[in-house]
Amino acid sequence: MEPHSFTAGAFCVDGRRTRRRSLLLSRGTPYNAPAIMKRASLHTLGCRLNQAETAVLAARLQRDGYRVVEFGEPTDLLVVNTCSVTDEAERTCRYVIRKTLRHSPDAFVAVTGCYDQTGVHELRTIPGIDLIVGNQFKWDLPSFLPAPDALKKQPAPEVLHTRTIDREDFTLPEYGEPDSTRALLKIQDGCNVMCSFCLIPFARGHERSRLLDDVIQEARMLAAGGYKEIVLTGVNVGQYRQGDLDLVGLIAELEEVEGLDRIRISSIEPTTITDALLDQMASSSKLCPYLHIPLQSGDDRILSAMNRPYNADEYVRLLQRAVAKIPQLGLGTDLMVGFPGETDDAFEHTLRIAQELPFSYYHVFTYSPRPGTAAMKLPDQVPIAVARQRAKVLAGLSRLKRLAFAERYIGSTVLVLFESGVQDGFRLGVTENFLKVGVSSNIDLTNDLREVRIIGASDRWAVGQLAERRQPMQGVPVL
Repeated sequence: MEPHSFTAGAFCVDGRRTRRRSLLLSRGTPYNAPAIMKRASLHTLGCRLNQAETAVLAARLQRDGYRVVEFGEPTDLLVVNTCSVTDEAERTCRYVIRKTLRHSPDAFVAVTGCYDQTGVHELRTIPGIDLIVGNQFKWDLPSFLPAPDALKKQPAPEVLHTRTIDREDFTLPEYGEPDSTRALLKIQDGCNVMCSFCLIPFARGHERSRLLDDVIQEARMLAAGGYKEIVLTGVNVGQYRQGDLDLVGLIAELEEVEGLDRIRISSIEPTTITDALLDQMASSSKLCPYLHIPLQSGDDRILSAMNRPYNADEYVRLLQRAVAKIPQLGLGTDLMVGFPGETDDAFEHTLRIAQELPFSYYHVFTYSPRPGTAAMKLPDQVPIAVARQRAKVLAGLSRLKRLAFAERYIGSTVLVLFESGVQDGFRLGVTENFLKVGVSSNIDLTNDLREVRIIGASDRWAVGQLAERRQPMQGVPVL
């Protein structure tokens, strides 16, 4: 099926405005839009999986006759895709709704996502919400909206919610247009691990995988649309299964997609990383040598209290094995501080592992008590001031790790996929192993794969210069 073209719009991810291209990858048929189209604004809170799902909703809304506008602009419809990982979710959700209603007081407000699934009773109390849609019905949200020309504020929100979520493997109803040069491709949903601090199993349900043909079809459409890199996303991507086909088998299928240059795995749990996956990464010309592997804590007692299915030594040995197989591997991790019972000694164990292992960056989180989780009932809650100080220490160390990672490449020439826009005078992109590179250039490099010579480093990105394009041999055409 040929993709349909629509007027370009934009939607927002965690407050970052992202310009959408005019190409829309959709299964549906074009909507015969009226002369004046209703405006829709979408705002994403949370993870890459949420971002991928917001793109699907945006595609459906465009097909249904809406013009997608940037968050913050006047709008007729606001859709907020919420997050429940921390207690910031409710505050941020309230802020987004208030901000929208200030400039669009008559906007119809629909909320969906993980916070809808776990905090539906709290959402009912937020003024201005007209529709609450739990994760079970997320893809049906556009069907529950009034017709575009009949949108109006409701006296009380309509609620579509179930406590449980289907366990069946799935397809997606639309192919959403990614909001960057690296397309997020959802392959999996749900989690069975039940970490004691986490609401995601309640918000997302049991593990289930996207049907193989559906994944491959979207990957082909993305490649045909000019996307050079796809990022495999899910709650627990390492648990992808379709019959006898696992994640390694899926990647092998994706490597056959014509026009696709890079395949990147997003965050992946340590217990799902097999030697077969590492071997595939070491030998593949398309699978990026990059892993983001959550550690959470370097203390075995805390890991046990978190219900994490590994100990610190097992994690260390996994990373040692990975780096031995893939010397150029880029490594990231998640670290949580302030978990109940985290003593100074326990934090020192985390700090030591964070320092010693060859990470290129960390994502640092302060423990947030989530109602309904086992950790909520644990004794020895850590004072918030102590937790914040520990987070500050790790954040500082992460900056040093980023700097050291960038410095390794000074004098080297690397291949960079550039993203859109300019930040502090630099056009930014990433290498295969997720080294962020900034180049000062007047050329629009969006979605270009270019050789860059690294000439400097900072704790934000490596600084580079565009390498000259190789001149073709006489008589040989440039392709």
